[in-house]
Amino acid sequence: MTQSQGRFLTGSTMGHVMRMTLAGTAGITFMFLVDAANLLWISQLGDVQLLAAIGFAFAIQFFSISFGLGLMIAATAIVSKSIGQNQYVLARQQASSAMILAFLVQAFVAFLILIYRHEVVALSGAVGETAALTERYLLLTLPTLPIMAIGLVGGAILRAEGDALRAMLVTMISGGVAMLIDPVLIITLDLRLDGAAMALWISRVAMAGLALWFVIGKHNLMARPTFKQLRMTSGIFFAISIPIILTQLASPVANYLLTKVISDFGDSAVAAWAVINRLTVVAFGGIFSLSGAVGGIFGQNYGAQKFDRLRSTYRNAIIFCAGYTILAWAVLMLASDIITDIFRLDATGADILWTFTHIGAAAFIFTGLMFVASAAFNNMGKPVWSTALNWLRDGLLTLPAALWLSGIFAASGVIYAQGLVAFTVGILATLWGFRFIKSAQQSRSEVDPNTLEA
Repeated sequence: MTQSQGRFLTGSTMGHVMRMTLAGTAGITFMFLVDAANLLWISQLGDVQLLAAIGFAFAIQFFSISFGLGLMIAATAIVSKSIGQNQYVLARQQASSAMILAFLVQAFVAFLILIYRHEVVALSGAVGETAALTERYLLLTLPTLPIMAIGLVGGAILRAEGDALRAMLVTMISGGVAMLIDPVLIITLDLRLDGAAMALWISRVAMAGLALWFVIGKHNLMARPTFKQLRMTSGIFFAISIPIILTQLASPVANYLLTKVISDFGDSAVAAWAVINRLTVVAFGGIFSLSGAVGGIFGQNYGAQKFDRLRSTYRNAIIFCAGYTILAWAVLMLASDIITDIFRLDATGADILWTFTHIGAAAFIFTGLMFVASAAFNNMGKPVWSTALNWLRDGLLTLPAALWLSGIFAASGVIYAQGLVAFTVGILATLWGFRFIKSAQQSRSEVDPNTLEA
């Protein structure tokens, strides 16, 4: 490596936040845009069961993807911290080990879901032909998870080093390829769900290949793996990643339970829910990318003990979050009717979508506040605190709120419940995060910053 220090240790923290988050936004948006494109072309077939099947499959796949995102965030945390301490040899060894460990974990997760896919699909609320279609789609796509893990961790390593551009290109290029072949496979060749699965395979293989090329060929940020280094890295990697994975799993648990609530209102409601899930990750890619994007900034400055930069990073991430959400909310409101027409939603689906675009989307300001706090906790030695925040929101509060408000507002009550819970937890997370950074600075002479809490 030619760098003498981490690139996040100097310069404007707002500049770093904007550069890393916007690049992360483009990357994660394209990754999920592949799923959105699949849904769009499937909707053109005019079969609501196919659309509902994609919705049920997303609720289940969200679990496995969350494992990958948790492993990705952990890789950013350990590699960026080593770079901040100017230990590039260690960073290269950790990068290699993190990628191997992530591949193995995702392979195991995919195997478990495949074995129990019938029971998982049944519990989600899918029945009859819709359930059969959901199972088939899972069977075809779940084996791509270990391949996706390589791409995700590769992107994490690039962000830890500060290479926002190439981290973005990993997902943008692979996603762009999939979007081009989607209509050919699904519509032209009439492969329907099978065509959507094939496009996902091509996208994730491309993502993994690009990530390896950039990490190894451009930055030489991976060392030859050894069993000794794998054992040494696994301790700290899993100490960080397990609570982060538990944190990430909170959202799919909530989504799975909410899908179950939505399914009581019929396939039309589930189809609208599938569209909303895709819109959420595409429109609010910047919010979802915040935790991973600013993690490297927190990690490097925490490793270098620059607490003034930690405070400004936290504050600027919150400002970015608010501005981004307001812009995305405005676009969704203006495009609401167009989206309804494009995805051919019926009256029931249109009502649910309107509730999201006009009311539910605004709550992502508070969701983003929670993600900023989580990034600080994950990269400053308190990943368990992030886990507690997420499970408070998704595990404890969301389902009761959804059951209560769906009883009043039908399926749209689920959207109202998400917004109410996001507001409550977002405010709590922001206050907790500011207090944590202040207390970390006050106790820096007493606490070893190299110690990470499991």
